[in-house]
Amino acid sequence: MARTEPRPPAPRITGEGVHFGAVVAGFHRELADRLLAGARDRLAESGLGADALEVHWVPGAFELPLAAKTLAETGRFSAVLALGAVIRGETPHFEYVSNIAAGGLSRVSLDTGVPCTFGVLTCDTMDQAEARAGGSVGNAGEDAADAAVVMANLRADTAATAGI
Repeated sequence: MARTEPRPPAPRITGEGVHFGAVVAGFHRELADRLLAGARDRLAESGLGADALEVHWVPGAFELPLAAKTLAETGRFSAVLALGAVIRGETPHFEYVSNIAAGGLSRVSLDTGVPCTFGVLTCDTMDQAEARAGGSVGNAGEDAADAAVVMANLRADTAATAGI
């Protein structure tokens, strides 16, 4: 399934002093590098300065929730992007890791109030993952970056109108 329509323009960062964190799973490093590159490029299109993205590598997707929570709890980040890949194998390991990553990252957002976006590929095959890491289907790192900008803007706008 290739993208048939051109990608819409990147959402623009509306707040001042926006700083994002990224936690990146090093397992499947080539895919992770491509997801991170897509996120960096898209954040630059959104107006984020190169020095306003702090990147931290972790061993795999299982470690992403704790890493994201650690960053979110510092209070320094407008959003945290989680990037990585889990590829189905012959054992139930895929199910456990995918579920822990997705549930844990959602919980980080809800528990801390800091948006944590899900740029973790959960694919049946390496070909599917490659298509979603800058290939024919797009780049999930770009999607995670767009979600981070939109959610950071929402938080900033809501705080401003509430007088926070």
